[in-house]
Amino acid sequence: MELLSLIGRYFIAGLAEIGRLVIFTKEVVSHLVRPPFYFSMVGRQILTIGYFSLPVVGLTAIFTGAALAQQIFVGTGRFNAEAAVAGITVISIVRELGPVLAGLMVAGRVSSAIAAEIGTMQVSEQIDALVTLSTHPHKYLVVPRLIAAVLTLPLLVIVANIIGVFGGFLVGTQKLGFNASNYLQVTVDFLEASDIHSSLVKAAVFGFIIALLGCYHGFKSRGGAEGVGAATTNAVVSAFILILLANLIITVNVFGS
Repeated sequence: MELLSLIGRYFIAGLAEIGRLVIFTKEVVSHLVRPPFYFSMVGRQILTIGYFSLPVVGLTAIFTGAALAQQIFVGTGRFNAEAAVAGITVISIVRELGPVLAGLMVAGRVSSAIAAEIGTMQVSEQIDALVTLSTHPHKYLVVPRLIAAVLTLPLLVIVANIIGVFGGFLVGTQKLGFNASNYLQVTVDFLEASDIHSSLVKAAVFGFIIALLGCYHGFKSRGGAEGVGAATTNAVVSAFILILLANLIITVNVFGS
């Protein structure tokens, strides 16, 4: 009975957490279309979330693309299908690895930063000061980050896709012996518009998840520095899990055909 009671408590606590997140999301989304609009905050967050994430996204993409091309060459060599390396590489990066890896890298960098910043404001009562000044904290703190993340993640994913394919191109032409023009021609022939659409849709959803969970856990922070640290950890872990879950749902139910 104690085991069942423990399982029940965790299950109910999980449902309560999901309910709080849904209520928070509904509250934030309702402010997206209501004035005032803080365009300067959106621009600042676009720089923070997008521009400053370029190095980590670019490095991750080029290393992954290079390693992927090598592994695909080894795998297809078992079936004498080495000519498909370029096509399989570009499809794998654009449809799956580009958006997922970019989303995870940005989540690790941005969700933690958002949770730490808002969490510090929460425990130091700066958010209460905003309310005193008749400024809605969700409108001022959450909405600009949400808009910026949804706008910048697709751009980051486009960059990640291009750099990842370039990494595969480098390995394919410099190490595996492929002709450069043939490799590029196969890459272009295999890539379809639906692949790009899938990548961009995933990127926008991942951006929403990253900003939302960073803000949510920041607002939940309690108990000083320890609470801010816990909020930062929870933001990153929950963002990772939801990104992978959303990727599965979008892949299977939206772009599975």
